[in-house]
Amino acid sequence: QVMLVESGGGLVQAGGSLRLSCAASGRTLSTYYMGWFRQAPGKERELIAAISQGGMTYYADSVKGRSTISRDNAKNTVYLQMNILKPEDTAGYYCAAHSSLALVRYPSGYTYWGQGTQVTVSS
Repeated sequence: QVMLVESGGGLVQAGGSLRLSCAASGRTLSTYYMGWFRQAPGKERELIAAISQGGMTYYADSVKGRSTISRDNAKNTVYLQMNILKPEDTAGYYCAAHSSLALVRYPSGYTYWGQGTQVTVSS
C-alpha cells in the first residue's frame, strides 16, 4: 500500500510559478511510475506529466515547456514545477502511481492516488 499526499497548491497570479510536491509513505516510490493529473470542473481528469522509474519524462502539450517533473527517491517525493501559469491551469492536481514500466495516460491505469491539491490562477 502506498499513501500519496500532495502539497504546494494555492492561489497565484498569471505568469507566476508553483512547485507541487507528492510525498509517499508505505513503500518506496522508486519502483513506481509516477504521474501528475489535473481535473478542472466539468472536465475529465488528464495526465499532464509523468516520470518513469528510470527518470524518463512525459509532458502533455498543454504544459510542455512550462513544467518540470522530477523525483527524489531518497525523500520518496515527486515534484511538479510549474511556471508561466495561466488561468486555464486552474484545476485540482493529483499525483498517482502505478508499477508498470510503460507510460500510462489514462487514470484507471494508476493504482494509488493522492487526495489532490487545488491550483487557482488569477488573471
